[in-house]
Amino acid sequence: MPRIAIIGGSGVYDPKLLQNVREEFVNTPYGKVRVKIGEYDGEEIAFLARHGEGHSVPPHKINYRANIWALYELGVERILSTSAVGSLNEAMKPGDFVVLDQLLDFTKTRHYTFYDGDESPHDRKFVAHVDFTDPYCPELRKALITAAKELGFDYHPTGTYACMEGPRFETRAEIRALKILGADVVGMTQCPEAALARELEMCYASVAIVTNFAAGISREKLTHTEVVELMAKKSEEIKYLLMKSIRYIPKERHCGCKDALKGATGE
Repeated sequence: MPRIAIIGGSGVYDPKLLQNVREEFVNTPYGKVRVKIGEYDGEEIAFLARHGEGHSVPPHKINYRANIWALYELGVERILSTSAVGSLNEAMKPGDFVVLDQLLDFTKTRHYTFYDGDESPHDRKFVAHVDFTDPYCPELRKALITAAKELGFDYHPTGTYACMEGPRFETRAEIRALKILGADVVGMTQCPEAALARELEMCYASVAIVTNFAAGISREKLTHTEVVELMAKKSEEIKYLLMKSIRYIPKERHCGCKDALKGATGE
């Protein structure tokens, strides 16, 4: 049973870092999910391609609830994810890693919760208001930072991610506004993924890979091609970072993620 999962974002579609990989289809209340499970250093690891293999699913159509629920059903307690981002912070240049610590959510049409009072998990119909002050697990963030430092990669230990609806890139005015609000990077997939993991009391952290400067900062036309090309160049580093991070994840959880529902339901 895998206790750790990796969710691969744009450009990270295949678990080449794992051995003895097998494929499983997990039925969830929200749909069927394909998950690959393999081994690394004696540990079973689950791998899920967020956009499907070959980037076939756009960010606003990803079945986030099904994805997170499938990992939960498999017994996963910790999730490491990757995401390609545009930078609003000149210090965070293309090719840099950013270990995210905060979120701004500007998505519009997604399913944001498992606890809407109608179809809650475990056949329990209730509303839950989980604490999301710090959206990323401190233990997983520490593992990522330690690994990046040890590997000598260009990385930033904190960063605020602004999540936009997509699939289009942002306007110059939107980027200017996000920068005023304190965003460092912009992407399209961290919400509601991070919040859904917290609702199921799973630890979640994400390392963002800067692929370009955002609209109005970059002097070039923004294209998905440049995202894919840079992610391809960074693929080996991403693999090393994730695998090294897994070695620093403690066996027992001492973070608050595991108790997210305590006091959240009014029960």
